[in-house]
Amino acid sequence: MTNILIIGATGSVGRVTRQYFLDHTDDQLTLMARNVGRLGQLDAARETAVAGSVLDADALQRALVGQDVVFAALSGQLAQMATRLVDAMQSAGVSRLLFITSMGIYNEIPASVGASGNLRRNPVLQDYRDAADVIAASELNYTTIRPGWFDNGNDTDYQITRQDEPFGGHDVSRKSIADLVVRLAHDDTFGARESLGINRK
Repeated sequence: MTNILIIGATGSVGRVTRQYFLDHTDDQLTLMARNVGRLGQLDAARETAVAGSVLDADALQRALVGQDVVFAALSGQLAQMATRLVDAMQSAGVSRLLFITSMGIYNEIPASVGASGNLRRNPVLQDYRDAADVIAASELNYTTIRPGWFDNGNDTDYQITRQDEPFGGHDVSRKSIADLVVRLAHDDTFGARESLGINRK
């Protein structure tokens, strides 16, 4: 059993990943969200809710107590959020961070997939890259995850690519992302201090 903190638990990836942990593990989940009312019914034996934003230092410190792994699927000011999260985790002595960024932040998308999605042509990706750089500069045992465009497919048929490899495809299911997160959460050597791309095969 592992203690997992999911930050952004009401987002589309956070919701699917939460359910995947419940269905496929016996892990204990702490669900952090600005509006915990949107979490719906909690599994009282396995889930705890913490209200707050990753930018709320007090709420974040409360949520980090006793955690083994932090999974963050965030939107907004990602570089600032990553900085606050890294600092709080280091202070709390929690080292394993799994953080969603985006494909294209390392200009790794080949023309066959759609090179216009690379950072050099899409400045929207800069905040994702900045967040990834903050995390990579930390001492945490991190894995940043670079998904393709995610959809509601029911498959877990995915390919993983490393930072220095061409990205393999354009789309990926949220369920595939959740499967990868669960694998990473239970093996702290898999993807350690790496950035992994994930796409549908």
